[in-house]
Amino acid sequence: MQVSEVMNRNVVSIDPGESVALAARLLSRHNVGSLPVCGSGGRLLGIVTDRDIVLRCVAPEEDPRDIPVRSVMTRNPSFLLPEDDIRQAAQLMSLHQVRRLPVAREGKLVGMLSLGDLAQCGKAEMEVARALTDISGNVKRV
Repeated sequence: MQVSEVMNRNVVSIDPGESVALAARLLSRHNVGSLPVCGSGGRLLGIVTDRDIVLRCVAPEEDPRDIPVRSVMTRNPSFLLPEDDIRQAAQLMSLHQVRRLPVAREGKLVGMLSLGDLAQCGKAEMEVARALTDISGNVKRV
Protein backbone atom coordinates (compact mmCIF):
# COMPACT_ATOMS: atom_id res chain seq x y z
CA MET A 1 0.00 0.00 0.00
CA GLN A 2 1.29 3.46 -0.89
CA VAL A 3 1.58 6.51 1.37
CA SER A 4 -0.78 8.43 -0.96
CA GLU A 5 -3.59 6.01 -0.08
CA VAL A 6 -3.58 6.84 3.65
CA MET A 7 -1.99 10.30 3.99
CA ASN A 8 -3.92 13.39 5.02
CA ARG A 9 -4.21 15.77 2.08
CA ASN A 10 -5.73 18.63 4.10
CA VAL A 11 -2.57 19.94 5.73
CA VAL A 12 -2.16 23.17 7.64
CA SER A 13 1.23 24.72 6.95
CA ILE A 14 2.96 27.96 7.87
CA ASP A 15 5.21 30.43 6.08
CA PRO A 16 8.75 30.77 7.50
CA GLY A 17 8.26 34.51 8.04
CA GLU A 18 5.21 34.10 10.27
CA SER A 19 5.58 34.43 14.01
CA VAL A 20 6.18 31.57 16.40
CA ALA A 21 3.07 32.80 18.25
CA LEU A 22 0.95 32.10 15.15
CA ALA A 23 2.55 28.66 14.80
CA ALA A 24 1.64 27.87 18.41
CA ARG A 25 -1.96 29.00 17.86
CA LEU A 26 -2.24 26.83 14.72
CA LEU A 27 -0.81 23.81 16.53
CA SER A 28 -3.38 24.30 19.29
CA ARG A 29 -6.33 25.07 17.01
CA HIS A 30 -5.72 22.04 14.81
CA ASN A 31 -4.62 19.75 17.65
CA VAL A 32 -1.38 18.73 15.93
CA GLY A 33 2.20 18.52 17.17
CA SER A 34 3.94 19.78 14.04
CA LEU A 35 3.43 22.09 11.08
CA PRO A 36 5.20 21.88 7.74
CA VAL A 37 6.93 25.14 6.89
CA CYS A 38 6.38 26.02 3.25
CA GLY A 39 7.65 28.79 1.03
CA SER A 40 6.24 30.06 -2.22
CA GLY A 41 4.35 27.50 -4.27
CA GLY A 42 4.07 25.10 -1.35
CA ARG A 43 7.78 24.25 -1.35
CA LEU A 44 8.65 22.27 1.79
CA LEU A 45 11.39 24.14 3.68
CA GLY A 46 11.17 22.68 7.14
CA ILE A 47 8.95 21.62 9.99
CA VAL A 48 8.16 23.28 13.29
CA THR A 49 7.04 21.28 16.31
CA ASP A 50 5.66 22.21 19.68
CA ARG A 51 9.00 21.03 21.09
CA ASP A 52 10.92 23.37 18.75
CA ILE A 53 8.86 26.27 20.05
CA VAL A 54 9.48 25.40 23.68
CA LEU A 55 13.21 24.69 23.38
CA ARG A 56 14.18 27.38 20.86
CA CYS A 57 11.85 30.22 21.83
CA VAL A 58 10.09 29.86 25.18
CA ALA A 59 12.95 28.38 27.22
CA PRO A 60 15.43 31.09 26.13
CA GLU A 61 12.73 33.63 27.10
CA GLU A 62 12.23 35.01 23.58
CA ASP A 63 8.92 36.68 22.70
CA PRO A 64 7.06 34.32 20.33
CA ARG A 65 5.33 37.32 18.73
CA ASP A 66 8.71 38.69 17.60
CA ILE A 67 10.47 35.51 16.49
CA PRO A 68 9.87 34.16 12.96
CA VAL A 69 9.22 30.47 12.44
CA ARG A 70 12.41 30.21 10.33
CA SER A 71 14.41 30.83 13.52
CA VAL A 72 13.04 27.79 15.36
CA MET A 73 12.08 25.33 12.61
CA THR A 74 13.96 22.19 11.73
CA ARG A 75 15.36 22.65 8.24
CA ASN A 76 15.49 19.93 5.59
CA PRO A 77 13.13 17.54 7.37
CA SER A 78 12.80 13.90 6.48
CA PHE A 79 9.86 13.41 4.17
CA LEU A 80 8.04 10.76 2.22
CA LEU A 81 7.05 10.46 -1.41
CA PRO A 82 3.41 9.65 -2.22
CA GLU A 83 4.53 6.42 -3.90
CA ASP A 84 6.52 5.17 -0.90
CA ASP A 85 5.33 2.00 0.73
CA ILE A 86 3.65 2.44 4.11
CA ARG A 87 6.02 -0.10 5.68
CA GLN A 88 8.97 2.05 4.61
CA ALA A 89 7.15 5.05 6.09
CA ALA A 90 6.81 3.33 9.46
CA GLN A 91 10.50 2.40 9.37
CA LEU A 92 11.47 6.01 8.60
CA MET A 93 9.33 7.25 11.50
CA SER A 94 11.01 4.72 13.76
CA LEU A 95 14.49 5.69 12.56
CA HIS A 96 13.90 9.42 13.10
CA GLN A 97 11.68 8.89 16.17
CA VAL A 98 8.81 11.01 14.83
CA ARG A 99 5.08 10.39 14.72
CA ARG A 100 4.40 12.50 11.61
CA LEU A 101 6.18 13.06 8.32
CA PRO A 102 5.42 15.45 5.47
CA VAL A 103 4.72 13.96 2.06
CA ALA A 104 6.21 15.88 -0.88
CA ARG A 105 6.30 15.55 -4.64
CA GLU A 106 9.05 17.44 -6.48
CA GLY A 107 9.76 19.39 -3.29
CA LYS A 108 6.17 20.56 -2.82
CA LEU A 109 4.02 19.53 0.14
CA VAL A 110 1.14 17.26 -0.87
CA GLY A 111 0.18 15.72 2.48
CA MET A 112 1.14 14.53 5.95
CA LEU A 113 1.31 10.98 7.22
CA SER A 114 0.97 10.17 10.89
CA LEU A 115 1.60 7.00 12.82
CA GLY A 116 -2.14 7.08 13.55
CA ASP A 117 -2.92 7.06 9.82
CA LEU A 118 -0.77 3.96 9.46
CA ALA A 119 -2.41 2.26 12.44
CA GLN A 120 -5.91 2.95 11.07
CA CYS A 121 -5.19 1.46 7.66
CA GLY A 122 -4.40 -1.89 9.31
CA LYS A 123 -1.86 -2.98 6.69
CA ALA A 124 1.46 -2.59 8.50
CA GLU A 125 0.69 -3.57 12.08
CA MET A 126 4.13 -4.96 12.88
CA GLU A 127 6.00 -1.93 11.49
CA VAL A 128 3.63 0.50 13.22
CA ALA A 129 4.03 -1.31 16.56
CA ARG A 130 7.82 -1.30 16.18
CA ALA A 131 7.84 2.42 15.30
CA LEU A 132 5.64 3.27 18.28
CA THR A 133 7.85 1.22 20.59
CA ASP A 134 11.00 2.88 19.24
CA ILE A 135 9.53 6.37 19.50
CA SER A 136 7.87 5.95 22.89
CA GLY A 137 10.59 3.78 24.35
CA ASN A 138 13.02 6.69 24.32
CA VAL A 139 10.77 8.99 26.32
CA LYS A 140 12.04 9.56 29.85
CA ARG A 141 9.40 8.87 32.47
CA VAL A 142 9.17 11.40 35.28
